[in-house]
Amino acid sequence: MKTPKSSSAETRQMRAAARLYAVQALFQMERSGQITDQVVQEFLDHRFGETYEGEEMADGDITLFRKLVEDAVSYQARIDQMTDRALVEKWPIARIDPTLRALFRAAGAELVADGTPPKVVITEFVDIARAFFPSGKEPKFVNAVLDHMAREAKPEAF
Repeated sequence: MKTPKSSSAETRQMRAAARLYAVQALFQMERSGQITDQVVQEFLDHRFGETYEGEEMADGDITLFRKLVEDAVSYQARIDQMTDRALVEKWPIARIDPTLRALFRAAGAELVADGTPPKVVITEFVDIARAFFPSGKEPKFVNAVLDHMAREAKPEAF
């Protein structure tokens, strides 16, 4: 079955939704102890394009979503070490907000295992931080940490 080609705006929106869902899935995995396959299937069955509490959920790029979640798990030690190096010494990753931890893991997965330009990854995940923390300082914090992580993961891009 052929799928129609998406416009670039639709593609960007689907990729943005996949990133947001990946953060949510990683958060859920940490909280519930679910394994990757369980949470990925749950999101595909109940989030992507579904109506939830009267609101239609966005369709997401399934391939990107699955890759971010799987890579975040596969490369978690490396990503967490990169995040720790970007954080102040007194605030290791284990002490930060679990939503931010999930965000750093999803972004880190895209930085270490994907060909997306680092500046795009930073911009996209800072936007996600704004969605979760609309009035806080977290988006600036996320920007600084991800900039540090990106420079470590892909120094040639800077």
